[in-house]
Amino acid sequence: MPPAGSKVRVVIADDSLVAREMLSTILSSDPDIEVVGLASDGAEAVELVERLRPDLVTMDIHMPKMNGLEATERIMAFHPTPILVVSSSVHGEGIGLAFDALTLGALEVIKKPEPRDWADLERIGSEVLRKVKILARVKVITHIRGRRDRSGEVRPQSHAEVPARGVVAIGSSTGGPSALLTVFQQLPASLPVPILVAQHIADGFIPGLVSWLDASVHVRVVAAEKDALPEPGVVYIAPTGTNMVLEGKRIAFRPPGPGQLYIPSADSLFESVGRSYGKHAVGVILTGMGADGASGLKSMHDRGATTIAQDEATCTVFGMPKAAIDLGAADQILPMESIGSAIVELVG
Repeated sequence: MPPAGSKVRVVIADDSLVAREMLSTILSSDPDIEVVGLASDGAEAVELVERLRPDLVTMDIHMPKMNGLEATERIMAFHPTPILVVSSSVHGEGIGLAFDALTLGALEVIKKPEPRDWADLERIGSEVLRKVKILARVKVITHIRGRRDRSGEVRPQSHAEVPARGVVAIGSSTGGPSALLTVFQQLPASLPVPILVAQHIADGFIPGLVSWLDASVHVRVVAAEKDALPEPGVVYIAPTGTNMVLEGKRIAFRPPGPGQLYIPSADSLFESVGRSYGKHAVGVILTGMGADGASGLKSMHDRGATTIAQDEATCTVFGMPKAAIDLGAADQILPMESIGSAIVELVG
């Protein structure tokens, strides 16, 4: 994390000279950002991080000598640094590798600028600059999966003690894809309710996220469609650029409000689910920056729904869950590894 008032120091890792030049041009256009190193392969990226200790790394996935996955794993194990994956793969098998990097400790993934984008560099650059400045402030930790058994922590009440549930709504942001994977891996294909998800992610990555999750879990994962009637055992991921809500029992989309920063809105999803299902719903807020979802989860809570917030220890960013907890919106505060089993208990 850069000291207050200092520049954000960035290392760019990409085997494409054109991509390195574009990213360097974008980042250097901001007086608050300094590009301190350029790496053409993963091994060089690891060496530069060890030597320069930057505030953030932009990481390509497909590189020689050592690919972006290996480099991410090395960096997060020995010199934890915020990593923004910059990927040209938004479809097909390649996108799965980009999301795999998130499970290794990278924070977010965005689409790599391409040569045809030079004419539109200002628009593209503004989003890259925003992401870099936000993520450079994230306090990351050494990332070793399966660090400890959390089986002794708070457990949800038995499903025999609660009324039947009709739907689960989840809101997540930074760190969300890997958290969703952990939660969904605990769910059976026979889950008796549908799950609706509002995940903040860069444009173009929802199809890849859906494919990556669907290939890794027992429940079915799909991109949500207008007027769909959610089915049990299916996870519906909201598309980018719009807010997914329930109107009655069907999925609908609403345009973002003026100045809405986080799209799709977890608040909009939670509020609509609370209206439609009341006490027969479960709301879950996962890792993420900001406060989106806090007031919506409180709305669900006040209507009798059971609500869960991810705990600080397992969050990549303890922003959204903390905001919900501070509002008194969370019935349970659970580690990421316990949330899936909590859902199974509540809806069984």
